[in-house]
Amino acid sequence: MLHIEELYIQPETTVLDAMKKLDETGLRILLIAPGGRLEAVVTDGDLRKLILRGGQLSDPVRLAANYHPYSLPLSERGAARRILKEKVIDALPLLDNNGCVADIVFANRLDVDNRRRAGLPVVIMAGGLGTRLYPYTKILPKPLIPVGELPIAEHIINRFCGFGCSEFYLVVNYKKNMIKSYFNDLERDYQIHYVDEDTPLGTGGGLSLLKGQIHEPFFLSNCDILLDADFGDVYNHHKRCGNLITMVCAFKHFTVPYGVIEMGEGGSVLAMREKPEMNFLTNTGVYVVEPRVVEELEPGKKQDFTDIIEHYRAAGERVGVYPVAESGWMDMGQIEELDAMRRRLETQNG
Repeated sequence: MLHIEELYIQPETTVLDAMKKLDETGLRILLIAPGGRLEAVVTDGDLRKLILRGGQLSDPVRLAANYHPYSLPLSERGAARRILKEKVIDALPLLDNNGCVADIVFANRLDVDNRRRAGLPVVIMAGGLGTRLYPYTKILPKPLIPVGELPIAEHIINRFCGFGCSEFYLVVNYKKNMIKSYFNDLERDYQIHYVDEDTPLGTGGGLSLLKGQIHEPFFLSNCDILLDADFGDVYNHHKRCGNLITMVCAFKHFTVPYGVIEMGEGGSVLAMREKPEMNFLTNTGVYVVEPRVVEELEPGKKQDFTDIIEHYRAAGERVGVYPVAESGWMDMGQIEELDAMRRRLETQNG
């Protein structure tokens, strides 16, 4: 059982370390509470806003913290559900008469659904050969490879359905009849349109087959990843920023397991770093896309969606980023990653 003290964090703790602590606890909130007295809270959303303002992972977390958080006196615990719903927050500290944190009420433990609705169409690129997952994909197409009790494509669809999405376009090619048969046999409350890709067009070129079919912004997803993200908030961010395309990107922290040498002239050692740490944003393969992008694609041209992004970025169009924590991104692109995804889903489903 987690104790409240395990959620305490110092104001000078780095943003990176705060992100790690949020991942460790899985509760999406940390407290700045010297001596137990609540001064501020830090959520994953607070950290995201700081990064989008140009903040660095090395910055102190006090720059991201909310010093005017919602809270309730311990005696008013009964109002917690209403406050959580009204303020659309995940956690609510309860304070004693001295302003010290006595307890925390979490939305997910009260069956309060604070997810923002999105309701957009979703395009899933489900036509690839899945060569990195061979020999699994010799038998099954990648979208039907099971992760736990369900195939990966169904996991992806179910996550979007949780945010009000009900219309899905599956761009299919390799073993497409198996994919169609599986989903046609399901009892489902969402609609699937199959888009047949006769020749491989890449993760971007296949979108040209949707010309004239999508007239509103849509989510685009590869079929080998799962995101633990608030897709409604992703879309709100996309609209607020006026982006043509928004990329969902995950922070990646990597420690080089060796001493790294920088060589100077004549074979001299210019610098040495022992097990340096690297931090960077990685493309998860999930996007929000304006319909104009589809209409402007050249029919039948093979290209990846990253090529399309670079085309618009170079032309001065607004391409933005929505950052998520590393733990919120699961990738099954390779066999060892598939096994890791299965283990994580088993843990989450407890």
